[in-house]
Amino acid sequence: MKEMPIRWKITILAYVVVIFSLLICGIIVIANIQQQEEKELRLRSMSTARTVAELAEVKAGIQEPDGWKNISPLAEEIRLINNTDYIVIMDMNRIRYSHPVKDMLGQPSFGSDEDPAFAEHIYFSKAKGEAGTFIRAFIPILKDEQLNQIGVVMVGNKIPAFKEIMLGFSREIIFIVILILIVGLISSYILANHIKKQMFHLEPHEIKRMFEERTATFHSINEGVIAIDNEDFITIFNEKAKKIFNVTGEVTGRPIRSVLKDTRLPEIVERNQPVYNEQIMVSGKIILSTRIPIQKDGVLIGAVAIFQDRTEVAKLAEELTGVKSFVEALRVQNHEHMNKLHTIAGLIQLGKSEKAYQLAFEASEEHESIALFLHEIIKDDAVAGLLLSKIRRGKELGIHVSVDHNSNLDGFPRGLDHHDFVLLLGNLIENAFGAFEEYDIENKHIDISIEQTDDVCSILVEDNGCGIRKENLSNIYDKGFTAGKQDGTGYGLYLVNQIVEKGQGKINVSSQTGEGTSFIITFPMNEEDEL
Repeated sequence: MKEMPIRWKITILAYVVVIFSLLICGIIVIANIQQQEEKELRLRSMSTARTVAELAEVKAGIQEPDGWKNISPLAEEIRLINNTDYIVIMDMNRIRYSHPVKDMLGQPSFGSDEDPAFAEHIYFSKAKGEAGTFIRAFIPILKDEQLNQIGVVMVGNKIPAFKEIMLGFSREIIFIVILILIVGLISSYILANHIKKQMFHLEPHEIKRMFEERTATFHSINEGVIAIDNEDFITIFNEKAKKIFNVTGEVTGRPIRSVLKDTRLPEIVERNQPVYNEQIMVSGKIILSTRIPIQKDGVLIGAVAIFQDRTEVAKLAEELTGVKSFVEALRVQNHEHMNKLHTIAGLIQLGKSEKAYQLAFEASEEHESIALFLHEIIKDDAVAGLLLSKIRRGKELGIHVSVDHNSNLDGFPRGLDHHDFVLLLGNLIENAFGAFEEYDIENKHIDISIEQTDDVCSILVEDNGCGIRKENLSNIYDKGFTAGKQDGTGYGLYLVNQIVEKGQGKINVSSQTGEGTSFIITFPMNEEDEL
């Protein structure tokens, strides 16, 4: 069954509220009118009763046996003049001298509320009858100034019923009801349309479905997602984020700092500036984070962070830097070996077998010597393989790449691993290669040194290339900055600087245009991780 549109639900609800309010207000107003009418009838009844009790004709007639013959017409005349319903006059024997029913004249009265009146009391009472409820005023009739009572006057007026009051205001009530219903209907429809517009013209079940789909999407993606509002309260915390930071239970609606202290999301709310692909430490884990402010109609309403565990990024970096270098090294080595094989084959054809044998022996000895040397001083195969590939790459480019014979690497600084070292050395050496792209000299060389003690690990990468201009030195670590190198992305030194900060190290660069550039990086080695 198709649900009723929200527009009509709101319209009907608002309309019912208007009608109910109108009904309640009408009841209260009519009840007040009824009370006011009763108060007015009390005053009129008492005033009429006093007038009758003071008339000399009444005082004289009530003392005569057939006095009702004179008193009854007089009472009826006064009743009509004062617009009352009935006037009853009785002597002290309760004999009626006036009454709306002629057959009651001269007959005694047995009313239960009349007794106080014969004891000179003045009061009101209510009596219910077939015709309705009457308000009755009782006044004693006094013979003279000595207050000798000779009878009682009772004046009654009917209190108008609720229905009678409504009929009395029927035109006004109909007009007001129609007016309010029209205004209520129009207002309800306008309100419903406004709410519908605020809901992007979606029905509640559609919003529910969208919310469920969005929530399922956030929880199914393989990246952590955290969002906060402009008061730093969590609005989104997906399952991947909970898994990375070992968070359990429902955290939506809680302050972000009470769940994770160092996400740096509140900084985005304060500064209203995005940060892309920044490596940060969150709850002791290295996180690659992108944090973006959330705005609606130009107004900041919160911030969202999308992040992933640095381990996955490190593996990707190794593939992009280390594996690519290894493949390049194999290509260079294959090219070099093919050239030497062709030379050896030529020497054999010329009958110079001794020279061919000597050339083959030297080539094999050189390759084994470099590999053995790197294996002895560098205890990590990934780093050693990277250096070997760069040496081969340099040989193809006509650049002499040398590793200091005093170098050694037995362990990594705290917080770093071979992924970081591959990324760091790979980018520094590639930058050094780039220094020779548009700079031609005879003796091109790149010197590499890795020295490690119990307290510090130092890395030196030095070239005699084109150098870095002074005006560019302050920007070389900025993400995306490149000084015109072919195929440059501007991410190399930015990533190097990120790794240096991660390992709590220091980086120093010295460069002279036309003379070369030297990068020296130092890391503390306390609490090192053994290879």
